[in-house]
Amino acid sequence: MLVKDIYSVVEKDFEHVNQLIIEQLRSDVPMVEKIGHHIIESGGKRMRPLLVLLAAKSLLNNEQLAELGGKHALLASVIEFLHTATLLHDDVVDTSDLRRGKATANAKFGNAPSVLVGDFLYSRAFQMMVELGSMGVMDILSNATCVIAEGEVMQLMNVKNPDVGEDRYMSVIQGKTAMLFEASSHAGAVLCQATPEQAEALRLYGHHLGMAFQLVDDVLDYVGNAEDLGKNVGDDLAEGKPTLPLIFAMQNASEADSTLIRQAIRKGGTEDLEKIVGIVQACGAIDYTNQKAQEHVAAAKQAITILEDTQAKAALEALADLAVSRKS
Repeated sequence: MLVKDIYSVVEKDFEHVNQLIIEQLRSDVPMVEKIGHHIIESGGKRMRPLLVLLAAKSLLNNEQLAELGGKHALLASVIEFLHTATLLHDDVVDTSDLRRGKATANAKFGNAPSVLVGDFLYSRAFQMMVELGSMGVMDILSNATCVIAEGEVMQLMNVKNPDVGEDRYMSVIQGKTAMLFEASSHAGAVLCQATPEQAEALRLYGHHLGMAFQLVDDVLDYVGNAEDLGKNVGDDLAEGKPTLPLIFAMQNASEADSTLIRQAIRKGGTEDLEKIVGIVQACGAIDYTNQKAQEHVAAAKQAITILEDTQAKAALEALADLAVSRKS
């Protein structure tokens, strides 16, 4: 199944989501709308809203979905607002200047407006959540926002620390990335009044998909190219972030190469990027990280075997495969 085929499964619902996003960005403060539109319209796959829609469609037929009155599309919009808020804040924390091939909001408008508009998007997301009228969904998403914030703080604590181990790193990406994937599929299931077994299956699916997605991001930071990625190659190293390829390399490369990586993490920057790319490739760090991602993909697909065989389920399986085959 191609990317376009996955999205086509929920095409009409996706159009509704896009319409809701534009409507909910309205504000009496022009700067809020300007920054909101800048980041919302700058591209991106909108995988997390897609997860909500596919989860819903894997459980309910078209007639049952119609009875929801568009609430699954509203939930998908909530997820996109939460995700966009985290991006605005992340780019300020990371001092990033490029995202999805365009200038970041903080680079274009400044740090203070970006942070404040991120706060607005969080607040608007919770207003939309109230409209959903589901305490189960509110519970999942309020917990998720706390875990995501903790994950970001943990990552900040790890910056320029070459002693971060694999277990600690996995905890970070569970919080900062996988949690919102997990919340998307889980909340979609709860909104559709899934059985406990179905809800848990879709929660696990989202968790493993998110873990795989972030691990591939780690790899692409060393073997991708800026045009495909829409951001600078080597950003993680430049920020002194010890991602899994570097952690594995420090444990398995020669002492001299390990020392070079440790020094590069401590000082940040991309001065030694070319050498370090060679090291992580030669010592098997890229292969190891890709293998971990593949394991999570297999676990994601295994988790949803209990669901009925539908076009939406097939799209979820294809989406998991896409997570590890993508170039951006």
